[in-house]
Amino acid sequence: MVKQKVLVTGGAGFIGSFIVDELVRDGHAVRVFDSLEPQIHGPAGKIPDYLNKSEKVEFVRGDVLDYGAFREAVKDVDVVFHEAARVGVGQSMYEVSRYVDTNTNGTANLLNILANEKHSVKKVLVAASMSSYGEGAYTCSKCGPVSPELRSEKQMSQRKWELSCSGCGSILMPVPASESKLLQPTSVYAITKATQEDLVLCVCRAYGIPAVSLRYFNVYGPRQSLSNPYTGVAAIFMSRIKNGSPPIIFEDGMQSRDFVSVHDIAAANMLAMKSGAADYGIFNVGTGRPITIMAVAEAIARIYGKSIKPTVTNNYRKGDVRHCFADISRIKSRLGFEPKVSFEDGMRELISWADKASAVDMVDKATTELKSKGLVG
Repeated sequence: MVKQKVLVTGGAGFIGSFIVDELVRDGHAVRVFDSLEPQIHGPAGKIPDYLNKSEKVEFVRGDVLDYGAFREAVKDVDVVFHEAARVGVGQSMYEVSRYVDTNTNGTANLLNILANEKHSVKKVLVAASMSSYGEGAYTCSKCGPVSPELRSEKQMSQRKWELSCSGCGSILMPVPASESKLLQPTSVYAITKATQEDLVLCVCRAYGIPAVSLRYFNVYGPRQSLSNPYTGVAAIFMSRIKNGSPPIIFEDGMQSRDFVSVHDIAAANMLAMKSGAADYGIFNVGTGRPITIMAVAEAIARIYGKSIKPTVTNNYRKGDVRHCFADISRIKSRLGFEPKVSFEDGMRELISWADKASAVDMVDKATTELKSKGLVG
């Protein structure tokens, strides 16, 4: 493939930095555009040590909401990976303006530049999210495929965790969610990620710029911000287990997700950049294998060699979905994607990295904040 100049927004972040590494390994020149958000990178706003030091990497500190800086960052690049976003489902429910500003208006700035400014961009890849699906896909043994709505407050308060068919009342069976599934976002974050995807595909198609949306499932791996209470359940469990405390589990622990290694996410992005078969497409990026939250906690305890049992609270977080895991048949058939990192191997790598990095321990700040906002029942 012809070597290109590539812009990675959010390129100093968790996922973005791995994409940068892959691009450099492939011989491309990379411009990283990142605001060094304090919640992710700490109050000092330092460039992280893990960011690629190659002479092929140019770092530009800037915010996607700064139109002038963004316009300069887009100049003379061939490909844009738009990874910059404000993340955290629960946090988005009380920092509404900040999430809409960064995720929606920041993306609008990129597209306004592509529509109205001189540029050389030939492809755009946008980081979308499985959260936009809301509940995952289900089937009823009597009624067939269904796309249920979010569980009601009444059902959750009764501790009836599984979903039932609105037609016959049978308990629903979760199945892999394909890209054709109805989007039913249940948080401000999820809404903004769905909007990002729609905006990019719509505007880029109008201007003849191939665009690709990659819907990431639950990403984990080294370089996660372990001091950010909204970074993800695996990191929070790690902190508690490492310190000899039981991980805290909502509902009954049998809710399931699709945990995918950041290495597989980066590989999927590279495939999408290189293949014309990806153009204007939407692709799930996961493993296709569900794992329960209870199993996540047990695996981490096992890797640490600790016989700590999770504390199952039977409490719930408003807006949480019960099951969601990926149908990856489209990205397999069109792009040849195959997830390579097993959950156990990926968790061992994350734990090893966190220990070596002497990462700041996580606290249960996120749960405390959600309780104060009435978002935990």
